[in-house]
Amino acid sequence: MTCLSSLADTLTPIVPDTSVLINLHACSFGERVLCSLPNEIVVPEIVIAELDHETSHANGENDFIQNLISRNFIKVVPLDDEAYRIFEALITSPCSLDDGEAAAIAVAATRGFVPVIDERKGRAQAEAVMHGQSAAWSLDLLVHPAVQAGLPDGAYVEAVYMALSEGRMRVDEERCDAVVALIGVERAIRCTSLPGFRSRQQIWASQTGSVKQASK
Repeated sequence: MTCLSSLADTLTPIVPDTSVLINLHACSFGERVLCSLPNEIVVPEIVIAELDHETSHANGENDFIQNLISRNFIKVVPLDDEAYRIFEALITSPCSLDDGEAAAIAVAATRGFVPVIDERKGRAQAEAVMHGQSAAWSLDLLVHPAVQAGLPDGAYVEAVYMALSEGRMRVDEERCDAVVALIGVERAIRCTSLPGFRSRQQIWASQTGSVKQASK
């Protein structure tokens, strides 16, 4: 089963939210992933501010993003008046979003870009604001054909696994089986952020047992 990227056939600039950048840092190949993508990568100033806190300094996420900025691999943008109105509505509505999610949606909506968001509530709000256009996932970056070419010899598979196990990256239900096939069931058991993890865990465990038996 092939794990396809929704961004494979578009050069539209992308706007990752804070959690997506955290996933990319956690995967250990984040810089190579972003440098391999053919799309321009645009990050709102608000997302940069979210990363610039004590925890991100301790984990290295702030250094990760600042290095990409200094090397011009990402473009940092402010919110203009129209984007700020959308941002303010998203952070004050009954289904309020985190600042980073709201900023990514606002920039994408006003500039015709593609937001990259994994959280369910953020994705729903993005679709509403952008008149039915779906946001991309972190996974779409990691399995992009250009990233697979830039991380050969299975390195992109390792990046997917690390983003799941270390970054707790979320993926869509529709591609869960493809992701498990990609990383292997033995590793999937350690990725608790996979959809339906509790219900699928026993199935994966039994498959792991079968694989071990067959290898004896």
